[in-house]
Amino acid sequence: MANVAELVSDATEQAADDVAIQDAARSVTWSQLDDETHAVASGLASMGLVAGARVVIALGNRIEFVTSYLGVLRAGLVAVPANPASVAGEFVRMVADSAARCCMCDRTSVQAVRAALQELDDLRVAGPPDESPRVVAPQVVLVTGSVLPAETTYDDLIARDTRRVSPPVDPQNLAVLLYTSGTSGRPRAAMLTHRSLLTNIEQAAAVEPAPITSEDVVLGVVPLFHVYGLNAVLGQVLRQRARLVLVERFDPAGTLAVIEEQRVTNLPVAPPVFAAWQHHGDLRERLRSVRLVLSGSAPLGVDAIQRFSDQSGLPVHQGYGLTEASPAVTSTLGSANVKPGSVGSALPGVELRVVDDRGHEVSGDDPGEICVRGDNVFVGYWPNRDGGPDDDGWFATEDVGYLDDEGDLFLVDRKRELVIVSGFNVYPTEVEDVIVELADVFEAAVIGAPDDESGEAVVAYVVPQDGVTLSPQQLATMVDAHCADRLAKFKRPREIHVVEELPHSVTGKVAKGRLRSVQRRRAMGLM
Repeated sequence: MANVAELVSDATEQAADDVAIQDAARSVTWSQLDDETHAVASGLASMGLVAGARVVIALGNRIEFVTSYLGVLRAGLVAVPANPASVAGEFVRMVADSAARCCMCDRTSVQAVRAALQELDDLRVAGPPDESPRVVAPQVVLVTGSVLPAETTYDDLIARDTRRVSPPVDPQNLAVLLYTSGTSGRPRAAMLTHRSLLTNIEQAAAVEPAPITSEDVVLGVVPLFHVYGLNAVLGQVLRQRARLVLVERFDPAGTLAVIEEQRVTNLPVAPPVFAAWQHHGDLRERLRSVRLVLSGSAPLGVDAIQRFSDQSGLPVHQGYGLTEASPAVTSTLGSANVKPGSVGSALPGVELRVVDDRGHEVSGDDPGEICVRGDNVFVGYWPNRDGGPDDDGWFATEDVGYLDDEGDLFLVDRKRELVIVSGFNVYPTEVEDVIVELADVFEAAVIGAPDDESGEAVVAYVVPQDGVTLSPQQLATMVDAHCADRLAKFKRPREIHVVEELPHSVTGKVAKGRLRSVQRRRAMGLM
C-alpha cells in the first residue's frame, strides 16, 4: 500500500455496506465514504491543483473532514490540518509558510481564513513590484455557510467532476504537514510521508491486544486536526474497519450521552476528559459498553488514573508519541506488566534509546533525552527537511525519560519549554512575541503551570516599559485583550503577572526555572 487513502478502498472491498463514520448530521457506509473521497479528489483536480500542492483543512470533527483529508491524499496533494478555532494571524503564518493553494473551511473557521487571505493579499499588493514568483491566492471551499463570489461550496466541489482519480503509488510522497514546535521552540511543519503514516498505523495494529479492532465502535472526540486524532484514531479506524462516532467537541454530560446511545466500546481521549468526568458518580453505569480506554497527547497522572478506574471499573492504557513519529511510539498495551507512571513499551518496529548530553546511551533509571528510530519517523521540517533524523535514523525528541529493565518508558520532563494545554502544543515564544507587540511591554516570559482541567495552563510574566503609567491590573487587562485578538483560546495566558523584572541567566536568557519556582510558591499561597 502506497497511499493512506487506499485504506478506504480496501475497507470497501471487505465491508462496503457497513457503517464507517457518523457525526451529528449523517452517517456513511464504507462504500459511500469511498465514493465521496473520490469526488473530493476529482473536484480538487478539476480546480487545477496539481500533485504536491498544499491544502489547508480547517474543519471540525465531521465527515467532511475525513473525506477532505482522504480526497486530498488520493489526489496526490498534501494535507495541512488546522485548528478551525485558529485566529487570522495563525492562518496567515500557516498559509504563507506552506504556500497553500486551497483552504477548506466551515462556519467556525471561514471568517478567520478570509481575514488571513485578505491580509496576505494586502501584503502582496504592498510588496516590491519586481517580486517573483507571485504567490497564488488560495481558493476557498466552504463546507457550511454562505460563500462569497470567488468561493466554492463543498457540495459544488464534489459535483464538479465524476472521473475517478488514481492515487499516486510512491509511499515516499509527502502526505501531511502538521505544525509543531520542532527543535526551535517555534511552530514548524513536520513533513509526514505516506510511508510514515502507514507504517505507524501498522505498528499500532501489531500491538497485542490491538488498540482498535473491527468490532469496535470508537469515540471520535479527539480533534482530527491533531496527529493523535488524525492517525492514531482515524488511521486505526480505517485500517481495522471499525465504526467511528465523531463528536464536534467534548462536553462532559453530552459526550457520556453519546457513548451510551451509540454503545461505544473504545475511548481514545486526552487527560482533561478524566478531570471533567471525576464528578460524575454514575460512570460505571454510563460507560458499561466500553471495553478499552486509551489516553494520549499528554501525560496522565497516576492519581487521575486511579480515581477514574475506581469510579468506572475500567483500566486506562497510556502511550507516548509525538507529531514527528506519526505519532505513536509506546503503549502500555504492549507492556508485560503495566506499571504506575509508565507510558509503556515501544511499538513493534519502533526503537528507543536514552542518551546523555554527549550522546552516550544511558541505562537504568538515569534520565536522558529520548531518541526514536523507525519508518514511522518524519523526514524533517518543511520545506527543506532540516531537523530530521540523523544519518543512522535516530530522532532526538528533546523529551527526557528513562527505560527500565523491561523496556518500559517513564517520562521525566521536557527539554523544550513546550506547554501542553488539553493535549495541544503551546509554544511560549509565540505567545511572548505577541505580548511584546504592545508598546507598553518591555519583556515577557511564558511558562506552563499545572492545571486540574487542562493538564497545564499558560502563565505570562510581563515587565512594563519604563515610564508606563498604567497600573499592573490595567496592563494585564491590555495584554489579555491583545492575546484574545492574536491567539487561539487555548494559547492565551490563564494568568498574567506584571513584575518589575524577570530573572536572567549569565548568558542573558530568562531563567524560567526560577519563574517556575515563583509560580509554585504562588500556587501554595506563599506569595
